[in-house]
Amino acid sequence: MGDYICGFPCGGHRYAKRKQLQTVELKVRMDCEGCELKVRNAVSSMTGVHSVDVNRKQNKVTVTGYVDQHKVLKKVRSTGKRVEIWPYVPYNLVTHPHGSQTYDKKAPPGYVRNVEVVAVSSQPLRQDDLLTDLFSDDNPNACSIM
Repeated sequence: MGDYICGFPCGGHRYAKRKQLQTVELKVRMDCEGCELKVRNAVSSMTGVHSVDVNRKQNKVTVTGYVDQHKVLKKVRSTGKRVEIWPYVPYNLVTHPHGSQTYDKKAPPGYVRNVEVVAVSSQPLRQDDLLTDLFSDDNPNACSIM
């Protein structure tokens, strides 16, 4: 009998949190069918993998299953291939696809680089400070109507 009786753990084993079904997309440089087969076999041997889709033309590997993204990355790196998380999104999902940060010559047709715009300031500003500085005489960019 297994380690679980009616869904409860037995024998001192801790109940592991079940992973969510997810899709991991990777960019892997593959030159030939041998490279493709090596990557496919490495990933499909992992536990929890349901399907592996390899698109050699786009250098894209899509893994679907109950897997951790970092473990899939590590497994593909063990084959000796350069691998990174798929950095592209479809062209129609980006607000400004012709921007300098999103355009990439190496992107497959119909895709642009995924750029997340995150404004990080070194010092958090309070709303009160912004309002008082707006009409201040010390501020050179203050409202000139008053």
